[in-house]
Amino acid sequence: MQVNLLQCQSSQDVSENLDYIESQLKALPRVEGEPQLVVLPECCLLFGGHESHQLQYAGEDAPLKSALSALAKQYSLYLVAGTIPVSAGDNRVYSRTYLFDNLGQVLGDYDKIHLFDVEVSDNTKEYRESDTFCPGNKVSVIDTPFGKLGLAICYDLRFPDLFRAMRLAGAEIIALPAAFTKVTGEAHWQALIQARAIENQCYVLAAAQWGQHNQGGRETWGQSMVVDPWGQIKAQKMTGCGWVQAKLDRDEIVKIRQQMPVAGHNRFSEPQLQK
Repeated sequence: MQVNLLQCQSSQDVSENLDYIESQLKALPRVEGEPQLVVLPECCLLFGGHESHQLQYAGEDAPLKSALSALAKQYSLYLVAGTIPVSAGDNRVYSRTYLFDNLGQVLGDYDKIHLFDVEVSDNTKEYRESDTFCPGNKVSVIDTPFGKLGLAICYDLRFPDLFRAMRLAGAEIIALPAAFTKVTGEAHWQALIQARAIENQCYVLAAAQWGQHNQGGRETWGQSMVVDPWGQIKAQKMTGCGWVQAKLDRDEIVKIRQQMPVAGHNRFSEPQLQK
């Protein structure tokens, strides 16, 4: 199974971001008859901007959703479509990722549950996603030709209970669109991804933003990576924009889970605690 992660340096210019993504999809190598999975990073079409800028693109006509759906259909690929703002009805938006099939149809979606309200020692200093965004309230694991695919977004990575919930729901692969800050990414990004992959014996597909955004504003870490269920990095891109590509082996998931059946050994699972 071929998976492709696109590392971006997105801005507030939606047209520019869309043109870049399409140019990369057009150049993406393909194997005839083999389904392709593409994962885009968080905020792939709209990075930053005032609350009103987010609301502008979160209306009923959903132009960003339509644009990404059209790309999935045009290039005949399964697309984890980064994140886009979707109206929550209270002057806030959900940060939502859609999974489109190769006909551009929605197979499932996920709204970011954990919002990034923190202080970081960088140029931005203070992040308050809850001022603009509304938290989601569901776990998403979706059947695909690649296996059962779970969805998480960026700051969710720090919350292992969400990843365990996806594993219990059958997840074999977890896609993580992200935009980690440079400071937190350098400190924790790789360790957290490997931990979530090892704990849940899943592939983790982490597509990230990289570099300086919006004329010297926020700076993101990059290091998009594919990590296998044993915690090994199969492919990564530390800096710059472009593709990270890897082949996934579902037999490897089965083998690792059989040899070390941690899900059945967990003494904090409800069936075990009732005994």
